[in-house]
Amino acid sequence: MNATLVTGAAGFIGFHVAKRLMMRGDSVIGIDNINDYYDPQLKRARLEELGKLNRGQFDFEFVDFSDHEALDRALSGRQFSRIIHLGAQAGVRYSIENPRAYVQSNLVGHLNLLEVARHRKVEHFVYASSSSVYGSNDSLPFRVEDRVDHPISLYAATKKSDELISETYAHLYRLPQTGLRFFTVYGPWGRPDMAMWIFTDKILKGQPIQVFNHGNMRRDFTYVDDIVSGVIACHDNPPPDDGSAKAGGSVGPHRLYNIGNSRSEELMHMIGLLEELCGRKAETEFLPLQPGDVPETFADISAIRNDLGFEPSTAIETGCAKFVNWFKEYHA
Repeated sequence: MNATLVTGAAGFIGFHVAKRLMMRGDSVIGIDNINDYYDPQLKRARLEELGKLNRGQFDFEFVDFSDHEALDRALSGRQFSRIIHLGAQAGVRYSIENPRAYVQSNLVGHLNLLEVARHRKVEHFVYASSSSVYGSNDSLPFRVEDRVDHPISLYAATKKSDELISETYAHLYRLPQTGLRFFTVYGPWGRPDMAMWIFTDKILKGQPIQVFNHGNMRRDFTYVDDIVSGVIACHDNPPPDDGSAKAGGSVGPHRLYNIGNSRSEELMHMIGLLEELCGRKAETEFLPLQPGDVPETFADISAIRNDLGFEPSTAIETGCAKFVNWFKEYHA
């Protein structure tokens, strides 16, 4: 049976992708090192959820993929034909405090997975990039054709580097790859370092929330189910090695897609929705823009829409309600 290797399977997007693959009957080999960047108990709870769905098609291995020897040992004897590489050290602000964690996980780890893909001759390597690569670009919406040579955080620089390393492997080894620039993903089982989680938590506790750039922020908030639909569509459709120019400009078997909601929402609108759903007003502390942060993100998704028919369908009002309902249940 053909299996898919999913890295970061205990993480937010990795968990949802593994779940969707399993629900349609695919076999999944999940790996994760369950680090303590945020509460490991949340990661274990996600794995427990996957365990409830498991009908013999989910296999989990605890391993740090930035250690190539440990990775090779963990995967020895396991068969898989595709890789969805979602594991990474995430977070813009944390990259300013802990730069080495990003180089180790996002650069060394990415290379290690590419080496696995190359030697095993996998059919397709789908990997997570980030909308952060656009840096301080002020041309909106962000398009995959835009130059992204001026990252403003180390996190963004590692993700741009991953795209370049992947392009090299596509050229040298004709390894089919798709890189996905995610835009502000949110939803049930989300990450505690993300704004929606932090705001919901503090509003419910009656604690003040910190709102950066004095509230003048816009984000292309993308509901996790829509993201997963895009990831799976990519997984199922490797780019052809036909010499044609792909999304992102490669003439090798390598595509780059923006994957977002294609709507830029005001941060204060999102906070207003959370206030309504939590049944109380937020106490706000307005602060300047944080180093490494950008005031607005907005995805042009025409490339993935034209190639794969990707069409996000979850309005922020619906997505926020689903997140807050889950959050209350999880913490009950």
